[in-house]
Amino acid sequence: MVPEPTQCLVMVRLADLPDWEREHLLSKLKDLGGFDGRPWVAGPPLAKRRVAIITTSGLHRRQDRPFAPGAAGSEYRVIPGNVAADELVMSHLSVNFDRSGFQQDINVVFPLERLKELAAERVIGAVADYHYSFMGAAPIRSLEPRARSIAGLLKKDRVDAVLLTPV
Repeated sequence: MVPEPTQCLVMVRLADLPDWEREHLLSKLKDLGGFDGRPWVAGPPLAKRRVAIITTSGLHRRQDRPFAPGAAGSEYRVIPGNVAADELVMSHLSVNFDRSGFQQDINVVFPLERLKELAAERVIGAVADYHYSFMGAAPIRSLEPRARSIAGLLKKDRVDAVLLTPV
């Protein structure tokens, strides 16, 4: 059984942001046009799907190279599905990023333990062997080449569902 959350996370509303921040975020919408493809396809029921995580938390294994300044969208890290939580670190570089949730419970940004519980309960079919991490705050278009690369890796891992954790 999936445990009840011990903390309530609150998503900020645009109306609660200062005008300058709201305008900055809304200006990014213009970059979303032009995705004319139809990537969505019907698939097996959730109980038969193999699920991977893709996060923008700047997460990586301790022994991996940290994300460099300006790395948003230009690189990613592969995280094995058998990684222990204490092997993961976050090198997200934004001063606006609050790491306290991650420090208390890694599942806030990388819910691998929750996916494993869902697989054990047969809510999902399986957890992927590999997961992927970007550093967030990337311009949308800069992610597309890496997304195509990761799509090939996901296909090799027989993944047919992805849990996105945008941070």
